[in-house]
Amino acid sequence: MVTIDTTKGTITLELYPEDAPKTVENFMTLAKKGFYNGIVFHRVIPGFMVQTGDPTGTGTGGPGYAFADEISPKRRHDGPGVLSMANAGPNTNGSQFFITLKATPWLDGRHTVFGRVVKGQDVVEAIVAAPRDANDTPKTTISMLTVTVSD
Repeated sequence: MVTIDTTKGTITLELYPEDAPKTVENFMTLAKKGFYNGIVFHRVIPGFMVQTGDPTGTGTGGPGYAFADEISPKRRHDGPGVLSMANAGPNTNGSQFFITLKATPWLDGRHTVFGRVVKGQDVVEAIVAAPRDANDTPKTTISMLTVTVSD
């Protein structure tokens, strides 16, 4: 389990290491290093998703490396609370991820699903409800305070 304490509340995640082992290992390693602490939600789109994990806060940053997609036919963007990697095309995963607000089947086969929200989807809804600018960036800073991995 992973706990994301945000400025809007707490989100608890279940990860899928059996379906996306490299992705889960990468996410947990970054979380344990404190990489995600203080990073903003830089893109929030009502009826779609909230995105974070970019240390620059612009949507173009990452950890300094990329890794391959891990697409599992049994893991789909089939409803709210799906945890998935953001990318700039095939095999460009790094540190950015998003949480869905509804089913987004057009993302299946294009983004690695590696977990789901088990508690705190209301917090995701609160994040996306914030006023945003023309680039879908919240007008007031919403950030991950800490990301904690528990065994």
